[in-house]
Amino acid sequence: MASITIRNLDEGLKQKLRIRAAERNHSMEDEARDILRVALAREPVAGKHVVDAIRRLIEPLGGVDLAVPPRGPMRKPPRFT
Repeated sequence: MASITIRNLDEGLKQKLRIRAAERNHSMEDEARDILRVALAREPVAGKHVVDAIRRLIEPLGGVDLAVPPRGPMRKPPRFT
């Protein structure tokens, strides 16, 4: 079995873990292991893109046709001399 060390754990978080472990008659190590097991056993949420979320919100409102401005000839680049 592998082991890990968690450094710089907030004292308040450690206290909550200690209390939770005591309420369940577990050691802090057992409780931390159970928390990790449950958290990592969950199905990952499918990645959602911001664009898709915005499209779902806006699409029911209808689209907007924007006029495309006419294009002119390309300008000459500036000379820096």
